[in-house]
Amino acid sequence: MEKTVLFDVEGQLALITLNRPERHNSICQDLLINLYNAIDEVARNNDIKVAILTGNGKSFCSGIDLSVIGKDNLLDPRGDGKDMPDVFASCNKPIIGAINGNTITGGFELAMQCDFLIASENARFIDSHAKVGIHPGWGMTQLLQRSVGQRMAKQLSFTCKPLSAQDALRCGLINEVVPPAELVLRAKQIAQDICAVNYDIMLQIKALIEKQNEVSFDDACKLEREGFQDFIGKAKLF
Repeated sequence: MEKTVLFDVEGQLALITLNRPERHNSICQDLLINLYNAIDEVARNNDIKVAILTGNGKSFCSGIDLSVIGKDNLLDPRGDGKDMPDVFASCNKPIIGAINGNTITGGFELAMQCDFLIASENARFIDSHAKVGIHPGWGMTQLLQRSVGQRMAKQLSFTCKPLSAQDALRCGLINEVVPPAELVLRAKQIAQDICAVNYDIMLQIKALIEKQNEVSFDDACKLEREGFQDFIGKAKLF
């Protein structure tokens, strides 16, 4: 039996590949277990600085495999009390989503756990929760509006219509669109750029950017100023 998630380390980069192409990389318990273990390894391994998450085949992830609903434990697949948002939130390192094709419902939520997204020209994004009658649970109602704004999020979630890669770029869901053959290569180039900066400062900047998701704008700015004051107190700039 083939692994449902592939995990490859290339220097300071980890490449995580969803590997159920015959099922469009749909989500089952085994895939979640292996995905969460991969994210935990990225967080734990000091040699890994950046991760890329992508899919094998024509789809990134088509969402929950409907044949396993009621059979597989999708909310706590490892039995450790950790769900998808918990696992990704516990990893402070950058995770780049390399979106290679259809990204649907739960797969769309999975993609939005990443720090930012690079997509191939044939990528499509669909929130079909309302169409198939599944309640969102991995952040769709909050993460999508944070990416594209509340009005666009409402249109996408209410109509369940697909969003092309170019339209996703236009509304700010993804950062770049590239030819399919160049997708992972481009993601690796960005990962190498990240590895080349002052990594500790980059991680602090990442944490500060994300603070606005938890606290008010003024409080987030205050935390940034406090960090800078601490930095000045400990280091000589010149």
